[in-house]
Amino acid sequence: MKIKRTSYLMLIPVTVGLLSSCSRDLSRQTSLPTTSPIPTVAETQNQANRPLAPTQEDDNFVVAVVEKVEPAVVQINTQRTVRTEAPQLPGTFDNPFFERFFGEAVPTQPTERVVRGLGSGFVINPNGQILTNAHVVSDADRVTVTFSSGRTYEGKVLGKDPVSDVAVVQIEGNNFPTVEVASSDSIKPGQWAVAIGNPLGLQQTVTVGVISAIERSLNLSTRPSNYIQADAAINPGNSGGPLLNARGQVIGVNTAIIQGAQGIGFAIPIDTAQRIAQQLITEGKVEYPYLGVQTLTLTPEVKQKINNYPNSNIRIVADQGILVVRVVPGSPAARVGIRAGDVIQQINNQPVNNAEQIQQAVEKNGLNNNLQIQVLRNGQNLEFTVQPQPLPSPTNNQ
Repeated sequence: MKIKRTSYLMLIPVTVGLLSSCSRDLSRQTSLPTTSPIPTVAETQNQANRPLAPTQEDDNFVVAVVEKVEPAVVQINTQRTVRTEAPQLPGTFDNPFFERFFGEAVPTQPTERVVRGLGSGFVINPNGQILTNAHVVSDADRVTVTFSSGRTYEGKVLGKDPVSDVAVVQIEGNNFPTVEVASSDSIKPGQWAVAIGNPLGLQQTVTVGVISAIERSLNLSTRPSNYIQADAAINPGNSGGPLLNARGQVIGVNTAIIQGAQGIGFAIPIDTAQRIAQQLITEGKVEYPYLGVQTLTLTPEVKQKINNYPNSNIRIVADQGILVVRVVPGSPAARVGIRAGDVIQQINNQPVNNAEQIQQAVEKNGLNNNLQIQVLRNGQNLEFTVQPQPLPSPTNNQ
């Protein structure tokens, strides 16, 4: 499964196909329904005289959602300069003779090109703070924000977190229209989902679908996260735009699609996005609680494979729980004595049965707070007290 972020890095020509005609062959129909009444002349005249002005029947909840939220949804344009070294005479030095003569000392000169990107976002504060995806504004030299009214502002990235793919952009001004936010806990599969964004540069595009699933775990970053899956169409350029419920409240931030699939998009739950955004605004960075264990949900198949492995000194007795596959040396888990082969049964006296529950429990516990972990090791119950530490940066060997 190939996951693709939905920012738009170059403008792609869009070809729109028009349905020129539609016909149906009635020659094979041997009979026609006789129960439907034939319209009278008076009824036909009444239909012809029907006013073309919008009526109450033309509107629905989607119209109300768009009218409520659209003023706070923005298009985010970025540009960054890419510098590379290129041969001074590209065509000449491709010749093998010159390569042997000059070796690695082929004369080069720096070249520059501007890469433009496109994404979406929405205003979360009347003072001009905008929530979007980190990959939308990553490495941008310039950020501009455009509202549906046509107003454009220069933006400044207050902070971005590549782990969660959340970023906050600031524009100068006040009294900006803002969105209303719902609680992610209220989301259920089957509920209506509305997406507003700028797919392929088509500003303020609206699509509708349903929540397909919740708490999806995808390997999009350095740690697993829970995502909302929805089938409201999103495409490159929708990144950072809002996913809304039927009341026009934001429930998620659109962030990724499965390339080649249709109707499978993912959004960061708004509760998570807001929490991270607040840390970016106040601290400029985000620190994640870190144990230093790699885990796997224990299944009968996993248990059988480990117990049948001839060179293993680990014996799995538990039928369910979370198997510790690896412990990072020097990590908080390693320092208290947790080992590979331990089966985690409880965290803070709450039973856990799948690997995703560990991440949820650690995030809820926070940094520098004691976490009680009960494990089963070769049939023996053990309990450890561990304090999660900040997740090491990617440059750290851990």
